Amino acid sequence: MKIQIKKLVVVSTFVLAILSVKAQELYVGTNYHPHDDKDQEKIKKDIGLMKAAGFKVVRMGHLAWDSYEPSEGKFDFQWFDFVMDMMNKAGIKVVLDIAIRPAPIWLHHKYPSIDVTSPGGNAQYPNHRYMEDVGDPMYQKYAVRYADTLTKHYAKHPALLAFGVDNESGDGPISYSEAVRKRFVAWLTKKYATLDNFNRAWATQRWSRKINDFDEVGLPVTGEKNGSPEKILDFRRFISDEVNQILFKVLDRVNTNAPGVLTNTNAWYYSSLKYFDYSQIAYSGKMSRGGAGFYPGNSLTTNWGVMNALFGISRIQFESTNPFWCSEFTTMTAVPNSIRKSAYATLMYGNQVVCGWTWQSMWSGEEQYLEGMLDWDGVPNRKYEEYKKIATEFKKIEKYFPYKASPEVGLAFSFPSQIASSSFPEAQDQQLQGCWNLFYNRNMDANVVEISKSPLKYKLLFVPGVTVMDEITANKIRDFVKNGGTVVMTSNSAVVDETGKVFASTHPGRLSDVFGIRVAGYEETEPMNEISRASLRGKKIELNYIGKTIGTESSRYDVIESKGAEILGSITSLDKDYPIITANKYGKGRAIYVGLPASGEVLGSLLDKLIDELGIKKGPQVPVGVMARQIDKNHFLYLNVTGEPKEIPMSGKSQSILLDKSYDGNFTVAPYEPEFIEIK
Repeated sequence: MKIQIKKLVVVSTFVLAILSVKAQELYVGTNYHPHDDKDQEKIKKDIGLMKAAGFKVVRMGHLAWDSYEPSEGKFDFQWFDFVMDMMNKAGIKVVLDIAIRPAPIWLHHKYPSIDVTSPGGNAQYPNHRYMEDVGDPMYQKYAVRYADTLTKHYAKHPALLAFGVDNESGDGPISYSEAVRKRFVAWLTKKYATLDNFNRAWATQRWSRKINDFDEVGLPVTGEKNGSPEKILDFRRFISDEVNQILFKVLDRVNTNAPGVLTNTNAWYYSSLKYFDYSQIAYSGKMSRGGAGFYPGNSLTTNWGVMNALFGISRIQFESTNPFWCSEFTTMTAVPNSIRKSAYATLMYGNQVVCGWTWQSMWSGEEQYLEGMLDWDGVPNRKYEEYKKIATEFKKIEKYFPYKASPEVGLAFSFPSQIASSSFPEAQDQQLQGCWNLFYNRNMDANVVEISKSPLKYKLLFVPGVTVMDEITANKIRDFVKNGGTVVMTSNSAVVDETGKVFASTHPGRLSDVFGIRVAGYEETEPMNEISRASLRGKKIELNYIGKTIGTESSRYDVIESKGAEILGSITSLDKDYPIITANKYGKGRAIYVGLPASGEVLGSLLDKLIDELGIKKGPQVPVGVMARQIDKNHFLYLNVTGEPKEIPMSGKSQSILLDKSYDGNFTVAPYEPEFIEIK
């Protein structure tokens, strides 16, 4: 009998553990900087205010390496142990960042090779954050050692929710030191093996640039000219590899020292300073919670900022089905209720964490004028109250979240194409966002995908401005269409091969037969409008798509010749009709080419037709200006992002979980307000 009781207790404990892991929960909290003064009484007061607001999470440790290691090898965790213990006592979980950047001044002083060197060859003093050459071997050695020590110390702390891995890894300048050049040479030597392979890839016969020894290779960006596209593409791949290298090293250290502990990051890989290929991390599965800083601007009445920030979630999440974490969230001078509006918008994109940046208005350093939830003297302000309201409301609905999307559409991302398209009027990520906007406006889910890494289990695939078309990507697109998929490719796609050289074969490179066309080149719209039949000027053009006239603007348009493809649409406003939208049957599927950049005007009607033809599940039917998702069989989330009341069509009885009221038939959502409905 005693044995049976013991077994029952063990089984019950196991079941409770499983239920705890599976339980759905939403976290509202803040970014906290106790290292500013380490005042224990103030920390206790702050934590009391956090608990009173219903906060469940804080993010700490970011940008604070030398607060834990003030001098080489001298680690001080005692002050922070107190903070962690107090958070645990208050029932507040901690996302503890492993702040491998910025590196302490003592490390820069000991190893000047860590300093960033400007393109002109001048060493830069680390006045600003993120002034490290992250590929430097000594930097990586100390960064990993710091990560190792920190994670061992806190791996089993009961307050720990996750370790954060770096912060804004794409931010900070690229270094152009001699040490970087030598690492680049080693990278090229490993990649190409022989000088013949290398010279062929870089087309060094042009302008007498042949390399006779790998050590003759120089860095791009040394003056007014940046260097050839092939050189720039390889250099940015090399920089990207070094960023990913240190991230993977830290992730591996976390997983060794704290197996099973969640990992998170504020990715911002798409910073213009050091844009790198985060898809390697995203598809590795080692970053268990993708993360971002959600900064939609201060406005309540406009939505472009919210859209851009939501696009940031999608381009970091890729195809992960894990919850997303907004590890930073706006405060500053956000108009009242705009933070709450943004918080509900993120729930429709799988977000689980709303972590305000920042707790207290900062009184020193680079961000000393940034306003938080507490004023400079520590008094809570209206943003504190707004976050408190979010926490209270999220508690009511959290058991139904985080939302899990099941998209039937993929939107192709390509890091090399982003680099290669930088000289085009529209870079690859601009076209990607143009496609993403189509689905935002239709309240539909769509995954950002890296084609070479994706299983492509979709009905429809958009390939927007994927300039670099390597063999793996081309073959996967070919097989996708051959096996019954529908692909839509837009201009500036399949222009260059994996080395960055323009295809000398028929365009779109490696896929012209799949699309049944020949792209002969492009024309500039503005000069061509000198002979416009419609008397249009500038970048304006008109096209006809299956009998419908569409007006749009574009700097360029592709010159397309059909080689078997059906012409669905043509530009009609110039001197003659120019085929611009084509469709070709290939295998069991279709390949559609649009010779203009991705935009709602051009692609909207085409998408609506494809949604019907392919049987793609539509989003909830709501008035324009309402965001909506069906969370599960019986629950719907709505958000009115306009200044007018919106009537939601509904048949039968329903219950508002947020407002605790019943509806019979249609109901109204107030301006800028959310609503969460249970169908009876």
